[in-house]
Amino acid sequence: MFSAQGEEWVGRIDSLTFHDGPFVDGRIVPGHGEPMALTSPRDGRLLPLLATASPADVDAAVRSARAAFEAGTFARRAPRERGRVLLAVADAIHDRAQDLALLISLEMGKPIREALETEMRAVVNCFRWYGEAVDKLIDESPVTGEDSLALVTREPAGVVAAVVPWNFPLTMTAWKVAAALAGGNSVIVKPAEHTSHSALLLAEIATQAGLPAGVLNVVPGHGAVAGRALGEHPDVDVLTFTGSPEVGRRFLGYSAASNGKRVWLELGGKTASLVLPDADLDKAVRATADGCFYNQGQMCTSSSRLLVPRNRVAEALEIAADVAAASAPADPLDPATGMGAIVSERQLERIAGFVERAPADGARVVAGSAARVEVVPGGSYFAPAVISADPTHEVAREEIFGPVLSVIAYDDTDDALQIANGTEYGLAAALWSEDLKAVHRVSRRLRAGVVWVNCFEEGDMTVPFGGVKGSGYGRDKSLHAIDKFTDLKTTWIDLS
Repeated sequence: MFSAQGEEWVGRIDSLTFHDGPFVDGRIVPGHGEPMALTSPRDGRLLPLLATASPADVDAAVRSARAAFEAGTFARRAPRERGRVLLAVADAIHDRAQDLALLISLEMGKPIREALETEMRAVVNCFRWYGEAVDKLIDESPVTGEDSLALVTREPAGVVAAVVPWNFPLTMTAWKVAAALAGGNSVIVKPAEHTSHSALLLAEIATQAGLPAGVLNVVPGHGAVAGRALGEHPDVDVLTFTGSPEVGRRFLGYSAASNGKRVWLELGGKTASLVLPDADLDKAVRATADGCFYNQGQMCTSSSRLLVPRNRVAEALEIAADVAAASAPADPLDPATGMGAIVSERQLERIAGFVERAPADGARVVAGSAARVEVVPGGSYFAPAVISADPTHEVAREEIFGPVLSVIAYDDTDDALQIANGTEYGLAAALWSEDLKAVHRVSRRLRAGVVWVNCFEEGDMTVPFGGVKGSGYGRDKSLHAIDKFTDLKTTWIDLS
């Protein structure tokens, strides 16, 4: 099921179902917001028009979620029963993985191989992991005196809003939705504009698999309308957001102006990949470049800064340029493709602008250019770029969200750490060394929520994902993610 080979993906497009409005209370309903015309970055084709959610539609979704929560059709089920539903959802997603992967590929340009074999596998695994974990959560009974009994119990927060990005549209949705459902909440998803169709199909599949109506709703629309309506709604208890710092901070304002709802933020990054002098340079540079170019560079953890000893910069640039040359974009619907399309023309122009301005800023473009690449007529394609930069250059400071790698020289470990930590972000970092003592010392000084050592973008559902500093403070994955969506209640019983 998770193999993209042997399928005629272009021929499957006409058989896809595109939903045309919000998913509320277990069904597709009319949307009263401004219709949204979505364009596929693969070839510029117009996808079916989508009726978006107005503030009134968002209110209807919140009321549906609240009614489902108060009715207890899911929230008050035994944990094992909730787990069984999540496992059934995982199985249903597995059975429709090809349709979901094709929608993702059409919506945001992800190679079909990655959409199916990586993203859909991750989505299924996420729902299965939380389905299996839900009855393993343990409440507490602190030791008190003989005349009293204390209980500390975990209870669902209520109505959770999840505002998710387009780069890993269903993976990020699963991380938030599965954890919130495991805690017994009702959830409303506001998908990114570019990837609304796949989110709507996911909600339909989950409901058909056994989620009661109202427990999972989807409100597609523009962030300034549907997203803001969720942020300001007084009956949303928790909001979780992955996206840009600018938008994330708006949600803090929406919360302050409404009911003070908890807002959990994951706000991007500028990952440093730090190569210590003893490391295998070829391995480190190739893994870093691959990590920068993966998903067309559209990742908050993209390893966009490669830090190498000053005397090895020339060698590192040569290796990185070799990886860039081998990473040319191609048709996302070809199962052999490793790099697909940029999500939109606007994003392509933004990426190209960074490369175009780099020489004037004092940086040197070693591989690639600011020119778009013609792959599929009408599509949005950009080849990877490698730039020799200083820490002060724009390309080394700003989150580009594209396949642009900055190679930066450092003089010693203290200098390297100053460069690595010298950014507003603190989401992830990578460290390359065979010296165990150095690994421990340096990793502790890296200001990041995730540190990969001698690897990149590794991990599983058992470990949390999230950052520090300007990257926010939210955590997805692992049992810790459920904490975001639950409240602790203390019950003190007098036994005297």
